[in-house]
Amino acid sequence: MVTKYIFVTGGVVSSLGKGIVAASLGKLLRARGYSVTIQKFDPYINVDPGTMSPFQHGEVFVTDDGAETDLDLGHYERFTNTNLGRVNNVTSGSIYLSVITKERKGDYLGATVQTIPHITNEIKSRIKDAAKNKPDFLIAEIGGTVGDIEGLPFLEAIRQFKIEAGFGNAVFIHVTLVPYLNAAGELKTKPSQHSVITLRSIGIQPDILVCRSQKSIPKAERKKLALFTSVPSEAVIECKDLKSIYEVPLALAAENLDKEVLKRLNIEDTEPDMDSWRDLVTGIKNPKHTVKIAIAGKYTKLSDAYISVVESLKHAGAAVGAAIELKWVASEECVDFEKAKEVLAGVDGIVVPGGFGIRGIEGKINVVQIAREMNIPFLGLCLGMQCAVIEFARNVAKLKNANSTEFETETPHPVIDLLPDQEGFTEYGGTLRLGSYECHLQEGSRVKEAYETNVIFERHRHRYEVNNNYREQLERAGIVFSGLSPDKKLVEIIELPGHKWFAASQFHPEFKSRPDNPHPMFSGLIKAALKDVIDAQQDSTTEVTPISV
Repeated sequence: MVTKYIFVTGGVVSSLGKGIVAASLGKLLRARGYSVTIQKFDPYINVDPGTMSPFQHGEVFVTDDGAETDLDLGHYERFTNTNLGRVNNVTSGSIYLSVITKERKGDYLGATVQTIPHITNEIKSRIKDAAKNKPDFLIAEIGGTVGDIEGLPFLEAIRQFKIEAGFGNAVFIHVTLVPYLNAAGELKTKPSQHSVITLRSIGIQPDILVCRSQKSIPKAERKKLALFTSVPSEAVIECKDLKSIYEVPLALAAENLDKEVLKRLNIEDTEPDMDSWRDLVTGIKNPKHTVKIAIAGKYTKLSDAYISVVESLKHAGAAVGAAIELKWVASEECVDFEKAKEVLAGVDGIVVPGGFGIRGIEGKINVVQIAREMNIPFLGLCLGMQCAVIEFARNVAKLKNANSTEFETETPHPVIDLLPDQEGFTEYGGTLRLGSYECHLQEGSRVKEAYETNVIFERHRHRYEVNNNYREQLERAGIVFSGLSPDKKLVEIIELPGHKWFAASQFHPEFKSRPDNPHPMFSGLIKAALKDVIDAQQDSTTEVTPISV
């Protein structure tokens, strides 16, 4: 079958959940046995989000091929269980950089370089690149909101692309907002009408409306939207707010979004196999236990900065019937050791996630020490692993003032140091160790038991490593380097024997966790934490039999 194209735009306000809608549709098509790839177009001028602040952009999601991409690609991968890559995230910056580079080389033969056709042609070429493997469906989400000036070239490009793809080979889905006014006690369709008017002024007529709303949209309002937007009433799809993003595919299926898409693409409909997904949602909505997990990081007021970590914890919890109660711990508030103990009181497990920079580092190191000394299940990710090595070096191996050269260049014990091939770098974008790398697991280790295999491939995003000059000394003190690169020169995983669960990785396992296939590193943490919860419950309910004298 020829590749079919689905373009998703958004209107009225940002953060409507276009990415979740795109991912959910991808899930519904995959559940029918179709191959699906999803592409994100971001209108910002940055070449990629790799150098952007998490406060502005949230998490940087890394793909197998080492691309630093938008966090929506994480949703795409998790929902469709498909590994994406560099071609699946396109920014204005990458488009303009490519066009300007071609112009400097003379590729345009001296022509005046313009938005149309040169920029739009480059955008269309990226769509074709993503479809080179001939997936059955390519879903492309246009970031931002209709009316944003920076998004105009992308909208013009997909307008042209639909014509070039041929009749019945592309559809436009517009995600919009139908707000509820408490004062008036009614839903308002006018913002959505104006959004579609703006879209049509660009030359795009949506085929389907997905209407975000706090409340159900009555039939009368749907007919009104259909009348004023020239969209058939059956193609006005309700998408109410839900407690879990994993409910969205089922909700959109109940509204027949997938059926409407297939109808407009002239594809015979079949029933999707969503049984396992329904079981997942049922497990999420009806947990048997609750596990309290602390995430100690720098960006705790912005959960999007750690969104893959949060979702990975949920996946691991759902697999064992446990709801995850998150406790956000600002690492800067843990610089005082006693205060850190107070903050962490009552948690069942601790995660120290990745990050860059010195702010809050001593607080993270204190958090690791508390987890180690109090036998609280612990998982360190990237910088979290480096903090665990520093803490162990200082307090167990007795290497006074041990540190990373990222934070203290003159430390007497640089147990974490710069990668040899990173010395003297002058640029930040794309200069990290990025993408998928092979790792060999040690026989008899906890992580080998969790993974149930000898060799794994995991995604990295870092510049500093465990200093090999200290490995022997740290091992003598009791740390176990249970995951190593094939040449044994790079430490990928550490663990501490005798602890309920104390493991940390230089890589980012959160990027490969899936709703129906939780990552072993997160499963190990949650299983250990849940065991404590269940044991505590049993202890509290054990009846004491009086002893007769």
